[in-house]
Amino acid sequence: MTSTADTLNAELAQQTELFNKLRIENSDPVALEGSRKRLGEIKRGLAALKPGGKDAKKRERLLLKTPKGTRDYGPGEMFCRDYVERIVKECFVLYGGAQLDTPVFERKDILAGKYGEDAKLIFDLEDQGGEQLALRYDHTVPLARYLAMSGATNTQSKLWQVGKVYRRDNPVMSKGRMREFSQADFDISGQWDTMIPDAELLSLLCTILTRLEVGEFTIKINHRKILDGVFEVCGVAPEKIRPVSSAVDKLDKLPWSDVKKEMTEEKGLDPATADKIGEYVKHKGGRQLLDQLLADATLTTNTKAKRGLDEMGVLFTFLDAYKIADKVSFDMSLARGLDYYTGLIYEAIVEASAPPGFKAAENPGPAPPTPAAAPKKKSKKGSPDEDEEIDESQVGVGSIAAGGRYDELVGLFTTAASGDGKKGASLPCVGVSIGLDRIFALLWPKWVDRGMRSKEVFAYVLSAGDGLLPERMGLVQELRAQGIAADFLAKNKPKLNAQFAAGERDEVPYAIILGGDELKAGLVTVKEQRWEFVDGKKTKVESADKGTHVPRTELVQWLKATATFRDWSSGRLIRQ
Repeated sequence: MTSTADTLNAELAQQTELFNKLRIENSDPVALEGSRKRLGEIKRGLAALKPGGKDAKKRERLLLKTPKGTRDYGPGEMFCRDYVERIVKECFVLYGGAQLDTPVFERKDILAGKYGEDAKLIFDLEDQGGEQLALRYDHTVPLARYLAMSGATNTQSKLWQVGKVYRRDNPVMSKGRMREFSQADFDISGQWDTMIPDAELLSLLCTILTRLEVGEFTIKINHRKILDGVFEVCGVAPEKIRPVSSAVDKLDKLPWSDVKKEMTEEKGLDPATADKIGEYVKHKGGRQLLDQLLADATLTTNTKAKRGLDEMGVLFTFLDAYKIADKVSFDMSLARGLDYYTGLIYEAIVEASAPPGFKAAENPGPAPPTPAAAPKKKSKKGSPDEDEEIDESQVGVGSIAAGGRYDELVGLFTTAASGDGKKGASLPCVGVSIGLDRIFALLWPKWVDRGMRSKEVFAYVLSAGDGLLPERMGLVQELRAQGIAADFLAKNKPKLNAQFAAGERDEVPYAIILGGDELKAGLVTVKEQRWEFVDGKKTKVESADKGTHVPRTELVQWLKATATFRDWSSGRLIRQ
C-alpha cells in the first residue's frame, strides 16, 4: 500500500505542476480540463488509501446537498414555474408549433465543434457501453441532429421543445444562471421567403414576454453577415473572425477597454484594427442605423455585409406589420458566440440583464469608458479541481431569451453522416431559446409581492358534526369530475377547526361544509376564504360570515360563476 501511495503522491506533484503550467500559459481549454480531472482522480485515489481512524465515521457522514449549480424547487416555486411554462407552451401552440422531445444526453461527437469557446462547458459522461456521451448543451444541436436523421426533408415545420440542458459554467444561482436549467425552444425549418420566419419568431418572443409581464424588455438584433463583413473590411483575418466575434459579444457586460484588451492581448488582433471595429460596434438604433450603414461605401462593397443589410431592410418592414418595431433595437455589438449562427441573431434583455451599475458604453471608441465593477471572485489557491466562486451581487441576469438563424447546421450532420466527402442535404433553420430559470428569477419576487397562489385547489370539503367521510369523498369526486380542483382532510372524524386549518394552509378560497340537516335538505354551506397583505405579509381575513346555503345540484354552477373562478388561471390569490 505504501508503494501505491508513493506512486500516487509522485503523480500528484507532476500533475499539479502540469496543471499550473497550462493555466499560466492559457493553454487549450480541453487540455486544462483534462488535467483538472486527472488531479481529482489522483486525490480521490489517495483518500481511498487512508486507513479509518477515530474520525472515520465523521468522514462517512452523508452530505445532504444538491450538486453545485443545481437546486430544488418547493411547491410554491413550482406553481410559479408551471405558470411560466404553461404560458410559453400556449404561445408555442398559438403560433402553429408541434412538440418534439430529444434525449437529455447525446453522442459526444454530435455536440463537438458546435459551440466555439463554450465547448469547454459541455458535461462529459463516462464511457457507456462503447459510446462517448455528453449531456446536451442546448436544444438546437439535438434538433439539427433529429432533422438530419429524418433526411433533412422536414420542410417548413415549426417544432418546439421544453426541457433541461446542462453547462459546466460557474453558477450564479440567484440570477437563474445554473449548471442545470430549463430552456424552451421554438424553431422553424425549411425553405421560406426571406425573413418571414425570422420575423415570426420575433413576434412570438414579444407575445410571450408581454404575457409573462417581465416588465420593459428590448430585443437586440444583428446579422452575422453584417458583422462578418465589418470584421473583413476592418482587416480581421478569416481564422480570427469567430474568436473576435466572441470578444465583441461581451460588450453587454464589459466596457470597451476590457473587450479591446481581450481582442489584442488574447486574440492577437492589431490595436488599430480593434479601434476600427469599435467604431462600428458602438452603433445601435432602428431603421435610421440601417440607412446609415447602407450609406457606408466601404461596408457595402463587402458582399456579405450588403446581403445582410438588404435582409435587415426586409425584416424591418415585417416588424412594422407585426407592430413590434418599438420593442426591437438594431445593436451592432450583438455577436452571439455560438459557431452555428449564419444570419439574423437576437437576444431579449431587461433592466436586470446587465451587471448592477453597468451601462453599455454609448461610444466604445479608442477612448475607453469608465470600467464597471468586475465580479469579485473568491480565490481557491491550491485547489485546481475546484471552480472559483462569483460574487453574485456583481452579476446580472443576462439575456432571458436568444436565438438566430443557422442554415448550415443540419447540412453539417448530413454531410458528416454520408462519409464519402459529398455534401449532404441541407435544411435552413431559425430558432429562439427562452431561459425559463432566468425568467423565474425575475418573476418570483413579483409573484410573492403580489400574493400569488401556491396550489390549484379551489374548494375544500369539510364536515360539521359526524365525520361524513363517504359524503365528503363523493362530493370531492363530483367536483373533480367537473374540472374543479378539490380536496378534503383524510381523517374519519376530523374536528371542524382542523379542517378549516388544513384548507387555509393550502390557501383554498372556498370551504364547502357538509352537515346532516343540510344534506337532508339538499343543501351545502359555502364559505369564501379571503387573504390580504398586513405589513407586507399574506394574512387570512377573519370573518364572522357563516357562509351561504347553496343547493347541492347547483353547486358546480355556483362555483364556476364566481369572479374568483373566472380569474383562477392568473394565479392570483389576493384580488387587488
